[in-house]
Amino acid sequence: MPTSKHQKMFISVLPGEQVEVVVAEEGKVIEYYVEMVHQAKTKGNIYKGYIHNIDNGLQAAFINYGAERNGFLQIDEVHPDYYQGSYKLKKGTKYPLMQSVLRAGQEILVQVVKEPTGKKGAFLSSYLSLPGRYFVYTLGRGQHGVSRKIEEEKERDRLKKIIDEMKVPEGAGVIVRTAGIGRSKADLTRDFKYLSRLWEDIKKKAQDPKPPTQVYQEMELATRAVRDYLTTEMNEVWIDDKETEVAVKNFMKLAFPRSAVPVRLHTDTDKTLWERFNIDRQIEEIYSREVVLPSGGRLVFDHTEALTAVDINSGKIAGERNFHKMVVKTNLESTVEIARQLKLRDIGGQVVIDYIEMKNPKDCREVEKTMRQALKSDRARTVVGRLSEFGLLEMVRQRMGSSALSVTTEPCACCNGTGVRRNMEWQALQALKTIFRLLRQSNCPNPLQYDCEEELAIYLLNHKREKLMEMERRFGNRIDIDIDYEYSE
Repeated sequence: MPTSKHQKMFISVLPGEQVEVVVAEEGKVIEYYVEMVHQAKTKGNIYKGYIHNIDNGLQAAFINYGAERNGFLQIDEVHPDYYQGSYKLKKGTKYPLMQSVLRAGQEILVQVVKEPTGKKGAFLSSYLSLPGRYFVYTLGRGQHGVSRKIEEEKERDRLKKIIDEMKVPEGAGVIVRTAGIGRSKADLTRDFKYLSRLWEDIKKKAQDPKPPTQVYQEMELATRAVRDYLTTEMNEVWIDDKETEVAVKNFMKLAFPRSAVPVRLHTDTDKTLWERFNIDRQIEEIYSREVVLPSGGRLVFDHTEALTAVDINSGKIAGERNFHKMVVKTNLESTVEIARQLKLRDIGGQVVIDYIEMKNPKDCREVEKTMRQALKSDRARTVVGRLSEFGLLEMVRQRMGSSALSVTTEPCACCNGTGVRRNMEWQALQALKTIFRLLRQSNCPNPLQYDCEEELAIYLLNHKREKLMEMERRFGNRIDIDIDYEYSE
């Protein structure tokens, strides 16, 4: 039986502004999350809202729950308890017409399933769920079950038997999380009772106030990370903020008092927590387009509107005696790292990986198997296809909405997010065209002042000075190239 790998959790806090969480395995970062106070997450929060309007074409309602934009609620996310009046289902349909069973102004309890993005409001559901340490407590969907990530049949049967002995209220359901593996009946029962009490408190809180109002808020990132990611494989939790350390310890005493995982405080002011444990470079790598592999190969990640393309560059393979063996080795090494990067970057949707071509079908199956195995630790749902004759592997990954990239990055002001920009020669020629057009105007001022950003101004004066002087002679006008410092900043 393989020995379990040792993990550590690191929590870095800038009080009142930002929380960062890293989970590392044998010194290698496998999970990274960031939460900024000004971008506070609402996913998981529960609100008492009301129906603002119903779109018959979309068969969706827009819910005012107190956010800047109304949330989006589809008919399949509306619990039948909210239906009003009688209705008949059309043949071959699962749901009634929304306008027949819901009314504008109707109050409804909703949970944020997906954060608002851009001009789109949050995606909502009236099927609520409360995550605990070992269970997810569901309301409206009465199914009981065990996470698919728990594969051992004997353990699944044990956990199902414990669930059957619990007194789960009608209409509620429980799903055992992976953290429940090996836990005693007493531990599981304690978590179930905690979630039951929490739901009762939410119901009481939602009774009196008028909508829109918040009735439940998910834990902040530090405590949530301990709840969700602290496993039996975790050796230590390191925190660089005293108040957060106290809050985490208090939560651990309440949620799982038998845990022996020590929580330690980082107090060294000469080194950051990241520097102390040599994980700062790994975090920076998450933001890079390229990832260097131990063998010398490189992974290149390119994002498009439709999909993410991952290219595997061979690096040191050229000139090797056993070319075939090195190709397979590099492809397998790349597969493990790609699975890790997909999780770290929270890349969702279609992903296409361009492998170094392999002729042997057995090697192709080995790569597919390695990818599926590497993705087992990923909390997101994934579907992996088969390697095509062109060496392409297609897969789909669920976006979890926890990407550090989406929280901490923005489109480049120069290239508008394309990754490329017009070169300086092209920009200079466009500037000369504008200057030439202005000089031809009858009311052109003398001197003519042309404002541009610093890099372009220097290029014009160094490389296009003769052309500028020629224009001055031709039109009898002086041209001043000035730096627009506001634009340059």
